[in-house]
Amino acid sequence: MDNIRADRSDEDLLFQILLDWGVDLTLPIVEKTIDEKTVFTVADNEIVACFDRQGGITEDFIKQLTTSQTKRVVFCDKGFADDSVKINVEQVFKSLSPHTEIKTI
Repeated sequence: MDNIRADRSDEDLLFQILLDWGVDLTLPIVEKTIDEKTVFTVADNEIVACFDRQGGITEDFIKQLTTSQTKRVVFCDKGFADDSVKINVEQVFKSLSPHTEIKTI
């Protein structure tokens, strides 16, 4: 069962995350594509968000995100390729970007 309404866009989810974390909505947001997935970067790596819901988030993709040394990162629960990737995401960030806070919606 999907916990995100079908009519919610990636931008809707991003602004909800910004509100939840108390981040200023006027900060610059850059949208880019990494491994054919849309990634939003807020205020030069304050937050990096990928709202893929098709199971395309792999460990290789996660390792690419750790190079930015972001403060916070957020993913959709349905975005992970499988359960092992979901379980390992915390360990990958802990070893490659230990200060990053991880949130899954």
